[in-house]
Amino acid sequence: MKGRPPGKPQGPARGGRKPGGGGAPDRARGGAKAARARKSETPRSSSKPPAKSLGTKVAAVKAPAAKAPVAKSSAAKGVSLDVRQFRVGVDDDGIRLDRWFQRHLPDIGFNTVSRWARTGQLRVDGARAAPGDRVAAGQSIRVPPAEPKAAETAKPKRAKPELSEDQAMFAQNMVIHRDAQAIVLNKPPGLATQGGTKTDEHVDGLLDALEFELEQRPKLVHRLDKDTSGALLVARTARSAAYFAKAFSSRTARKVYWAIVIGVPSINDGMIELPIAKQPGTGGEKMHVDEEEGLPSRTRYRVIERAGNRAAWVELQPHTGRTHQLRVHMAAIGHPIVGDGKYGGKESFLSGSISRKMHLHARRIRVDHPDGGRVDVRAELPEHFAASLVSLGFDLSAGDLPLDEEIERKPTREDEKKLARAHAKQVRKGRRGERRSRGPGEGRDLRKK
Repeated sequence: MKGRPPGKPQGPARGGRKPGGGGAPDRARGGAKAARARKSETPRSSSKPPAKSLGTKVAAVKAPAAKAPVAKSSAAKGVSLDVRQFRVGVDDDGIRLDRWFQRHLPDIGFNTVSRWARTGQLRVDGARAAPGDRVAAGQSIRVPPAEPKAAETAKPKRAKPELSEDQAMFAQNMVIHRDAQAIVLNKPPGLATQGGTKTDEHVDGLLDALEFELEQRPKLVHRLDKDTSGALLVARTARSAAYFAKAFSSRTARKVYWAIVIGVPSINDGMIELPIAKQPGTGGEKMHVDEEEGLPSRTRYRVIERAGNRAAWVELQPHTGRTHQLRVHMAAIGHPIVGDGKYGGKESFLSGSISRKMHLHARRIRVDHPDGGRVDVRAELPEHFAASLVSLGFDLSAGDLPLDEEIERKPTREDEKKLARAHAKQVRKGRRGERRSRGPGEGRDLRKK
């Protein structure tokens, strides 16, 4: 019998416990290894798809993003995917930036333009721009990549109604002045300037017949009431439209009206200053004098001739542009315009052969021309107005009174005082500039010397 070497302790039997209770941990480690081995050999539970099926599903989800069919279709429709640069043309000089987009990039909505402006993507000559900023000819507009619109939101454009030969001839017969930038029409009474509720026939609908050689649709820059006849200015280009619109808003354009009114004003040359507001309960269809909430309104009138105490032929010059201003003002001072039943009631009609149509006519319009000089045009009276003047015994040659600035007169004492005060003011400004240029203390040193 062979013995163990002396001094070497006897180890535990195979599978037995080690001294100190180490058998249980060994079995635990062995069990964990076995469990991992069994797990690797056992297939996945049927409740979860196999790895191959999962990979197929993920690929199916990512495929549309890789192909980007939306971007391709947008590019095919002309939508740019790159930043674009545009140069402002002469005809767009002075217009608002959002108006520029309406003319040249109508597919880009106002909300998109506003968002580009807020985020700094929209720039003019490299500087951030807002939709209300005005652009000048020659400036460069940076436009971000266009955003494609969903096909279902696109609305078909309504086809413009074609004008008949009679309509085109009617529109062209209204023209009394035409140049490269402006057209002046003699609008007949009863024709609205623009369309509205139950209004299908209007000047704006006839402008396609007035393109002539420019092949650009003219644009309205002011309006006349439906029953008011006379001179109506129309711009032929975008540049002239902006120029004329500014002239009307700044009151540098002059308009002269003729009217026949009931009775005779006690003052031959006067100024009516009465604030005007919309009359409640009329839906904005009627105006009235409102001292508390009305907008400031001024009308100059001059009596041309009188027919006893029955009626007067007057010249009217609006110094502000409120709705129905001339009609409201003349009715407010007790002399409504003949035929204006809306503001004058039954008292605004004359008996006899005088027409019941309204006797208000835009006789003259004078405005600076964008190319230099002036547009100064007079419109002939409609038949009913001319017949009424003759019937009342007025002299047709007496109607065109000179404007104040057209009257040659010697300066009055008051004019001389105004000139002297203006000159003294300029002298004082010049002296203040001299004192500032001397520097601190220099003036005191000069006084000491």
